[in-house]
Amino acid sequence: MPSASYRLILFLGLMLTLTLLAGCATLGLGEPVRVSVAGIEPLPSEGLEARFAVKLRIQNPNDDPVRYDGVFVELELEDKGFGSGVSDKSGIVPRFGEALVTIPVTVPFTAVVRQLFGLAGHDKAPESVSYRLRGRLGGSAFGLGGVRFDKRGQVDFAPARGGR
Repeated sequence: MPSASYRLILFLGLMLTLTLLAGCATLGLGEPVRVSVAGIEPLPSEGLEARFAVKLRIQNPNDDPVRYDGVFVELELEDKGFGSGVSDKSGIVPRFGEALVTIPVTVPFTAVVRQLFGLAGHDKAPESVSYRLRGRLGGSAFGLGGVRFDKRGQVDFAPARGGR
């Protein structure tokens, strides 16, 4: 049977661990950052890949600014990988503010072909395409922290219907 001093040390260690975990939880953001694509411009490509400058609008709905050092993003279309990009840019998204970040994104030729073959099986062009944009705003130089984001949605190609 463990001694009283051993149980006391075990109890204090457990309490210290729980306190540290609770403290780390309060350091996180209250609300996730919101990320949307604000623009896409073509970049010079090499070989059969396509490259784009993707402008992301990052909104911070929290009381504290979000500092980042490096950005990673990947894009899926119809639940299939389409393109990805990285940037070593650093900056701050102010509290209750927003920032634009431009990231070079590469789309491999195989991803373009896969999407074209996926569309070829349809009698007509799709009215919408599902997408997923996910990534990470990097934290400190030691790899600590950082903010992940993940957004899903639909891009509608059908003309808007409506009356007066």
